[in-house]
Parts: sequence; C-alpha cells; structure tokens
Amino acid sequence: MTTEIAGQITTTPTPDLGLSAANTQGVATLLARLLADEHVLYMRLRNYHWNIVGMAFGPLHALFQEQYEALADDIDDIAERIRMLGPNVPGTLTEMLQLTTLAEQPGDLPDDRSMIKQLVADHEAIIRNLRNDVRASDEQYDDMGTSDYLTGLMEKHEKMAWLLRAHIEQRG
Repeated sequence: MTTEIAGQITTTPTPDLGLSAANTQGVATLLARLLADEHVLYMRLRNYHWNIVGMAFGPLHALFQEQYEALADDIDDIAERIRMLGPNVPGTLTEMLQLTTLAEQPGDLPDDRSMIKQLVADHEAIIRNLRNDVRASDEQYDDMGTSDYLTGLMEKHEKMAWLLRAHIEQRG
C-alpha cells in the first residue's frame, strides 16, 4: 500500500500472515459487522446509563457504565485486529449503521426491566453471531487467531448478559 505523508511517498507492506486475500477480506468483513454491533450496543448502554430512573438507579447506572467501558476497550481491540490483518476499519456512524445487525431505537426510553431485557437481547444476538463467526474464522477462513479472539469476546458477552439477567430473574 502506498500513501503520501507530509509530501513523502511511503509504502506499507501488505501483511503476510499465511491467509489468502479472500480469507483476510472475509475475516475483516465479519469483524467490521461485529464492530458495528458493538457500537450500537455501546450507545444503547450509554443512553440507558444517562436516562435510567427509579429505585434501581444506583446499581443499574453503575452496571451499565461497567459494561459500556468494557465495550469501549473491545471496540478498540476489534478495530486494531482488522488493521493487523491489513484492511482499513470502518470509522463513521453511517458505516456502523449500515453494517450492524442490531436495530436502533431512537427516542425509546423504556422502564428499567425493559432496558435490561433489550440489553440482554442485544448481547445474545451478538453471542449468536459470534458463535457463527468463531466457526467461520477457523473453518472457512483458516484464521485460528481470530477464532480464538472471538471466543474470548463471546465469553465476555455471555457474562455481561448473565449479569443483566440476574437483575430481572424471578425465583420460581
């Protein structure tokens, strides 16, 4: 790749990671979708953090913050993983909304239980996508590194969903 910086032409070598160009693009595509999904969930967590009211304000305000801070780190790691493979990273809100599988809900401020249910649904949607992406990264794209990385992210989302579900779970 050739670029011009401060009037000087520089060449960035294409990574030679043992992946074909098609496999690299396939992995980058699924990572870009994941990046978009993480952004939508991040913004929903921020929205709910800012707008939570009622008796559960304190613990939910803190839990939502804990989760969006964790997602902020994951978002950066996902983008860096895409760059490690070589492709550019989508970096605009327009691109995120085009790539995401999660639905935006502008103006929707549900009660605390409904907020939690929505967040659990988002985490679970990401988990289901990650299960498929773990398999595809390994079996279809021959990228065990990304498969391993995605397995770790899936486990993080499983824990986040469990922590949220615990707030609305009822004893039988």
